[in-house]
Amino acid sequence: MKEYGSKNIRNVTLVAHSSSGKTILTEAFLHFTGATTRMGKISEGNTVSDFNEEEIRREISLYSAVVPIEYKDVKINFLDTPGYTDFVGELISAVSVADSAIVVVDAVSGFEVGTEIAWNYCDKFKLPRFLLINKMDRENADYQKALSSVQNYSETRLIPLQIPWGEKTDFKGIIDLITMKAYAGIGNTPEEIPAEFKEAAETAYTELVEAAAEGDDALLEKYLEGGELSTEDIIKGLSSVIHDGSFVPVFVAAGGAEIGVAPLLDAVNNLLPSPENANPVAAKGSSGEEILKADDSGPLALYVWKTTADPFVGKQTYFKIYSGVLNADMRLWNQSKEIEERLGGIFVPSGKDTTPITTLHSGDIGVVPKLSGTATGNTLSDKTHPLELPIPEYPKSLYQVSIEPKTQADSTKISPTLTRLCEEDMTLSWHQEHATRQTILQGMGGQHIDVAIRRAESKLQVGLLTALPRVPYRETITKNAEAMHRHKKQSGGSGQFGEVSLRLAPLKDGDFEFKNAIFGGSISSSYMPAIEKGIKNVMKEGVIAGYTVTGITVEVFDGKEHPVDSKPIAFEMAGREAFKKALKEASPVLLEPIMKVKIIVPEENMGDILGDMNTRRARVQGMDTEKGHSTVTANVPLAEMLRYTTDLRSITGGRGVFEMEESHYEVVPAHVTQSIIDARDKELASKED
Repeated sequence: MKEYGSKNIRNVTLVAHSSSGKTILTEAFLHFTGATTRMGKISEGNTVSDFNEEEIRREISLYSAVVPIEYKDVKINFLDTPGYTDFVGELISAVSVADSAIVVVDAVSGFEVGTEIAWNYCDKFKLPRFLLINKMDRENADYQKALSSVQNYSETRLIPLQIPWGEKTDFKGIIDLITMKAYAGIGNTPEEIPAEFKEAAETAYTELVEAAAEGDDALLEKYLEGGELSTEDIIKGLSSVIHDGSFVPVFVAAGGAEIGVAPLLDAVNNLLPSPENANPVAAKGSSGEEILKADDSGPLALYVWKTTADPFVGKQTYFKIYSGVLNADMRLWNQSKEIEERLGGIFVPSGKDTTPITTLHSGDIGVVPKLSGTATGNTLSDKTHPLELPIPEYPKSLYQVSIEPKTQADSTKISPTLTRLCEEDMTLSWHQEHATRQTILQGMGGQHIDVAIRRAESKLQVGLLTALPRVPYRETITKNAEAMHRHKKQSGGSGQFGEVSLRLAPLKDGDFEFKNAIFGGSISSSYMPAIEKGIKNVMKEGVIAGYTVTGITVEVFDGKEHPVDSKPIAFEMAGREAFKKALKEASPVLLEPIMKVKIIVPEENMGDILGDMNTRRARVQGMDTEKGHSTVTANVPLAEMLRYTTDLRSITGGRGVFEMEESHYEVVPAHVTQSIIDARDKELASKED
């Protein structure tokens, strides 16, 4: 592949609801431009962008892939992204480094959940975009219905640049409104517009010219004076209104049949921005903020937007050059990690394949293998001019599973494996939950976690098992109590003796307070640390259901010791047992974490959400409706929210989202407490068996 300067590069992300035809569209681009001899098929597992074994097995895109298309001296880096909600992190990473987007909509299904998510992220990153109504050759395809479904959602006006030449089984090609020509099949040979479409084309053309004229004052004046604009004028005006987001142009195609490919590629070249024309980015430099443009003469700045690990090819680091020129065998500085990285070769990615290249120019996307410490979200720059580019905001993952090793050999590899998985995927995270002594992995949903676990097994050779995480309940007391225990052991030789009397009281602020209230020296102060140790050991294990004891004051007020047999271990055991006795007399209760939950759903789902919240012991704090969406805030026990990600998608058809953070702890209702205790007893009994 030859070198391309910034003005001859387009970085275009393909975004859509799952199964809208993005992947097959890239196959059509590759085949039309001669990069491949035949189009791949998802059912055969031989497409360029879906090359991962899990993608082939599931027949959906799970990861973003770069597919460069060389067309008329322009390199178009298409970034094919997943459409399934669980893999939104891959979508965000790709959108963040793209300069424009093509939102693909199925001509039968129209605007869907994945379309809404993709559209919103394009808005967030201020991406100029095309709307492509795809699969026009499908039975039940309906261009007008699909177009209306998007316009009903979008606040930006949609302007058709093409209209379909028939639809369903009669879909022959496209009618291009800029050139006012019809294009059959792949669309590289213009012909006259059929008579039955002439009137519709002329009406749409007038609307198109008016939109183009709005993009430039000189064009508007020319249009108002004479009413005629040349093709060059229209392209110039449209480029302007597309770049500033005033309009979204509409195209049509049937990717699987390769219909409409050439006009779409022409439009990408002519109307979407090159990196030179894209919005500049603010980077953090040693002397403050620096504005970076795609300029070969600017300071070198590479943003790492994706990393992958493979046992055969090693670590692959995908980057976009925001400024400067990159050559092979350079040394670059990672400001985030404060390490220097030496690049070997640099490559142009195309699906799983890579092509070596000596130089990449500003605005281009590349890949480099085997960097030692660089991870997703890092910036690489010149050591004498260190820079850090902003990391996009990713949604907080709320779907949790507990992780256990499949075998003893896997247990030592859990931490490095989870760390590596999370370095590759910004929407994965893990931590140790001390209250339940479990390793917790968090993701965007069940499929997301399942793919990560399978990746650990196939790529990193570590077997992991998942289970529903335990809720980190706590135990506490509700009244004062006291107890005494004497630990006495005589078994030949020196014995053990220690007697401890203590009282408990609830502690409002804090977890634990230990007081030595001994007067007269009945217990030497040197034994107090041992007594406290015994108490703390019980607090870790719990008494009611095996959860950490908290919110408690312990006061040792009396006891006895023996001049010969008293030892720290004896007082540790006496303190332990006395504490257990007192705790049982202090009306112990379980506390559960209460989460502050914010749920945003379409207005029509509001009633269903409130009804569902009532079944979850929720206390609704507020409700609000704005622009067709309702927001519910509530306090809900964590135990009722463990699989809410899946439940909310089911209730709202995938259109609902929620946020959740810990608020406080409350006493668990008695009937719920008993079920928790019973579950704990059952678990202990099964372990004994």
